Amino acid sequence: MNQTSFWLVLFVVAFASLPWLVKWVQRRTGLGKVPQDGGTRLISSLALSPQQRVVTVEVLHGQTRTRLVLGVTPQSISCLHVMPTSGDSTALAVEPVPTPDFPSRLDDHQRIAS
Repeated sequence: MNQTSFWLVLFVVAFASLPWLVKWVQRRTGLGKVPQDGGTRLISSLALSPQQRVVTVEVLHGQTRTRLVLGVTPQSISCLHVMPTSGDSTALAVEPVPTPDFPSRLDDHQRIAS
């Protein structure tokens, strides 16, 4: 009786530890991971409220990668902007916005505030 209960307990422990063992093997070998070459990649996510986000993703479209700026709510996902990417996906060229005659606008604002 004692020998039978030992094997039963051993079987239950082995069966209960099986999910942990599978997860450990996947982590060590990299099995089950989605390759980064194709599909979609999350670039950034900005929470506007608890239920609204602005998400930037990069998708493979044909042979080119395209960045999409998406507005995400519980009811819908809206495409806000589409940006084709260059060869270097880490650096985005941002041009400064020209401000016409900034010192005079600052003087006007100070005059109004006084």
